[in-house]
Amino acid sequence: MVRPPQPLVYVFLIDVSVNAVASGLVATTARTILESLDRIPNKDKRTRLAFICVNSSLHYFAVPPPPAASEPTMLVVSDLDEPFLPVPHNLLVPLAECRSGIESLLNKLNDMFANSTSTTNAMGPALKAAHKLIGNVGGKIICLMASLPNVGPGKLEPRDDKKSLSAGAEKSLLQTQNSFYKSFAVECSKSQVSIDMFLFSSQYQDVASLSNLPRYTSGQTYFYPGWNAGRSEDAIKFAHEFSEHLSMEIALEAVLRVRASNGIRMNTFYGNFFTRSSDLCAFPSFPRDQSYCVEVAIDETISKPFVSLQAAVLHTTSNGERRIRVMTLAIPTTSNLSDVYASADQIALTSFYAQRAAEKALSSGLQDARDLVGGKLAEMLQTYRKELMTSNVGASAPLQFCANLRLLPLLFLALIKHVGLRKSAQIPSDLRSAALDLLGTLPAKYLIQYIHADFFCLHDMPETAGRQDKETGEIGLPPKMNLSSERLERHGLYLIDDGQTQFLWVGRDAVPQLILDVWGLPALEHVKTGKTTLPVLETEFSQRVNAIIAKLREKKGSTVWPNLYVVREDGDPSLKLWASTFLIEDRADQGQSYMEFLTNLRERIS
Repeated sequence: MVRPPQPLVYVFLIDVSVNAVASGLVATTARTILESLDRIPNKDKRTRLAFICVNSSLHYFAVPPPPAASEPTMLVVSDLDEPFLPVPHNLLVPLAECRSGIESLLNKLNDMFANSTSTTNAMGPALKAAHKLIGNVGGKIICLMASLPNVGPGKLEPRDDKKSLSAGAEKSLLQTQNSFYKSFAVECSKSQVSIDMFLFSSQYQDVASLSNLPRYTSGQTYFYPGWNAGRSEDAIKFAHEFSEHLSMEIALEAVLRVRASNGIRMNTFYGNFFTRSSDLCAFPSFPRDQSYCVEVAIDETISKPFVSLQAAVLHTTSNGERRIRVMTLAIPTTSNLSDVYASADQIALTSFYAQRAAEKALSSGLQDARDLVGGKLAEMLQTYRKELMTSNVGASAPLQFCANLRLLPLLFLALIKHVGLRKSAQIPSDLRSAALDLLGTLPAKYLIQYIHADFFCLHDMPETAGRQDKETGEIGLPPKMNLSSERLERHGLYLIDDGQTQFLWVGRDAVPQLILDVWGLPALEHVKTGKTTLPVLETEFSQRVNAIIAKLREKKGSTVWPNLYVVREDGDPSLKLWASTFLIEDRADQGQSYMEFLTNLRERIS
């Protein structure tokens, strides 16, 4: 309340080094912002934008307000040690007033840097410049980077070679290599500035270091490995996600405090924000599609029949209203352990341990994170067996658990075998870091799908699947199946979807009619594998399959647009291996099958 409600402010920090121009990032970014100008929240006409391009120098753009009919001007600053703002005005401009100047700039942006030969990326100085520009107001810095920052403050070195992955140096690869990123993020948090990272490099990009910026400023990290606008699937995915991101109604300068009845204390907070004091979480901007987790400690014996928990968020809406959102929850207490087990929620437990495991992986390494998940599950089963089972507790007794937690072992195995935590020397550290970011931020319903993908049979589905329901208008989906290769028939067509990626799996003996119905091609060998877009044909089956894929892509409250990969059982072995890692009930690489996992658990607790 120390100042009037802040306006919505976006600074676009665009990499214009040779990689970014060659991959089509500069052109696609400019076009997507241009097409999204009407979607950026601006009800109160106070939204302001600024653009800074970066290679070996910082390129600012002054956009004159009307009635001056002059074009935007580019101002170049090459002093990277002490970056300064070249002019006092017209760098951060109101969208409503300067719309024509902004459109003119975006139309010309790609041509300005079309002949760029610079391989330098001074992202650190550019971030400091952007902070200087909006630090007194607050707002969002949106970074779009296609190369490693390699000069000035925040300089990073390539450190991801195959040797380091197999030599067990993975723990250090998941940690930041330059303290600039955390200390700068904390400074931004204090001045209500949040940072979003969109990362596109085809080489190592050090997601582990760069994702610190969103982590402490309540921003988001989007990772597009090997991205190129020449592939329409890549261009569509980024344009869709970036446009959704820009149109998101966000809250600004928010703080969250969680209070509870006597005897209860908020112990640890998980998620993308900065903990300002022991119980105050600060969010320069509050996005709509992240989750947060609070671990509660019980300090005293509780004698009352209920305890209360209350979360309060004080925030400014994107159109300048101050609001307080309060959620209060009363939970019954019990001295009976069986009540605690019977009312436990397996989805909440999995979400909590995903957050804890992600944090553990970053602080102590992947093996400790996997041990934490496996150890906690064994502890829960052991306590259940010891305290709550009276009969049949011999060493050969089957594993038993209460009905509401029956799927917990499967979900915990899925977490241990997830790309973020899986034991493997083949996973690049950038992919791991991006996956750990998602484990720590995805809302529960998307998180569960991310670790335990949806698996559908398409060649033999019910009549309602892929068709519109007459009453609700919703597209029906086929029933979900167990994630096991036992379900794959050699003549079948299957869909695996973890919310981030979709795989269409075609069996090696798929009949020509199926191939004709879905692809319009005469035989399986003509089907192109890899990242692709399915044709929409006149055949009813093609339309049903496309309707199912489209339905799964629509996710309320999520910006993600999953790419589709076609996998042939007789095709590219690496693609097949990647898709089969989602079948978590199987044995794979160095991971156990679900049956082996349960057998080991049983031996461990008896």
